[in-house]
Amino acid sequence: METFDYVIVGAGSAGSIVASRLSEDPNVTVAVLEAGGYDWNPFIHIPAGFMKTFYDARVNWKYEMEAGAWTGGRRIYAPRGKTLGGSSSINGHVYNRGQPLDFDTWAQFGNSGWGYADVLPYFQRTERRIGPGDDTYRGREGQVRVTDLEWRHPLCDAFIEGCVQNGIPRNPDYNGARQEGVSYVQRTTFNGRRESTAGAYLRPAMKRANLRVITQAHAASIILDGKRAVGIRYRHGGRNGVDKEVRASREVILSGGTYNSPQLLQLSGIGPADLLQSHGIEVRHALPGVGENLRDHYAPRLVARVQNIATINESTRGPRLAWEVLKWMTTRKGILSLNPTLVYCFWHSGESAESSDIQMTFTPASYNDGVQGELEREPGMTVAAWQQRPESTGYVRIRSGNPFEQPMIQPNYLTAEHDRRVLVAAMKLARKLLSSEPLKPYYAREDVPGPHVQTDDELLAVAKQRGTTTFHPMGTCKMAPATNPQAVVDDQLRVHGIQGLRVIDASIMPMMLSANLNAATMMIGEKGADLVRGRAPLPSAAV
Repeated sequence: METFDYVIVGAGSAGSIVASRLSEDPNVTVAVLEAGGYDWNPFIHIPAGFMKTFYDARVNWKYEMEAGAWTGGRRIYAPRGKTLGGSSSINGHVYNRGQPLDFDTWAQFGNSGWGYADVLPYFQRTERRIGPGDDTYRGREGQVRVTDLEWRHPLCDAFIEGCVQNGIPRNPDYNGARQEGVSYVQRTTFNGRRESTAGAYLRPAMKRANLRVITQAHAASIILDGKRAVGIRYRHGGRNGVDKEVRASREVILSGGTYNSPQLLQLSGIGPADLLQSHGIEVRHALPGVGENLRDHYAPRLVARVQNIATINESTRGPRLAWEVLKWMTTRKGILSLNPTLVYCFWHSGESAESSDIQMTFTPASYNDGVQGELEREPGMTVAAWQQRPESTGYVRIRSGNPFEQPMIQPNYLTAEHDRRVLVAAMKLARKLLSSEPLKPYYAREDVPGPHVQTDDELLAVAKQRGTTTFHPMGTCKMAPATNPQAVVDDQLRVHGIQGLRVIDASIMPMMLSANLNAATMMIGEKGADLVRGRAPLPSAAV
């Protein structure tokens, strides 16, 4: 058994940042437990390598969700990163912060210091923006390089022009003053390689003598001394490895993510009493909100067949693929330098009084069964459409006291009637944009949902059968005042009722963002590290 000042569970998007920042102080010692291995897999670092890591158990937890009433009885696949960098090592690279309203809502719910003006400086601190942007909003000196997609394709250009002709303006910087509009994507890649938090933060920090990263360390439970967290029990070397303990003289920090952090709390006797007792786990601290408030973006993908031009589908086989591999190896360019989504569009459904409430993505490619991971052979183009702030909530719950058994993940997609209305409106707009005038020279036919699908109920039926996660789970360790029945952490990210224990990852988000979540998770890591160190917050932005 070893003792450190801080023990961090998870070296992912937030955990890598927390480890880096805490270990900047040479007078403290930090241990990081990562259930996966080192990020040596070459497909992690090739942007298009997500197609390989998508199902690779060596770097991926490969979770599955429970079937739901609005998912056609399907168990939807839910990949999560299991390596240094976590999901930032296997995600789609998109950098998207969300709207100011999102964070102001967090603050209005009683989370002091989490309004947009408060968190913007932390976004800026994570980011090294390479490219145009107003420095009122953008960061230039951070660790994670954020670049514009330079690759261009006539289908992408035509889709953007179709948006403009339908009243959606071009927006050169959706992470700037406003989000609404359409543009090529911003991404966390540089010179044709992925920028994970492991590469940007953790690996440089690992040169410090006061930081130890322990891989293949599967956390089994939090060690409690009464109502104080004092360490972690873990199994080193996987399921058949050796049981060990590591102690924390100051704090234990959970950065396992939206699925793993609540699972570890529940395994440790912190959570809903009835759930823990049903699995024979002693209730050390009843906290009903642990694992509740799960939200995710649910997206059907609309597909049209393409004529008169090549798509990405045809470039990934045979001699063309060999040429693309050679191109990437010699120039770091070509389709291997791409992320799965190339164009982003944010607009209004007409079903809400809020600012833009739907998000659409376009790519000149299509996937088998609409799931990113395997390209189709026939030329195709795809628009994924989803509601930005879903009201439907689900949960994450242990199935047993076995830390190696995957938790029960039930997102309850589309159970809120409002979500269904907004999603149908998003599908209608996506369909309209796919058949816009600028795309007509390339548009052969609509494949999904198909011309026979016309009514709202028919569109909803397609969403039920074809929709899938956009890999944005959040909320299962909700940040809220103790009076909130679902509260798990306070606005200092301390677990209510337990000393020496914080959660710093996407699970603390109280409400869904109108965004992909990696950018905000990195912000949470930066701000959370300052909270742990007792530092004064960065000055609020004048916006």
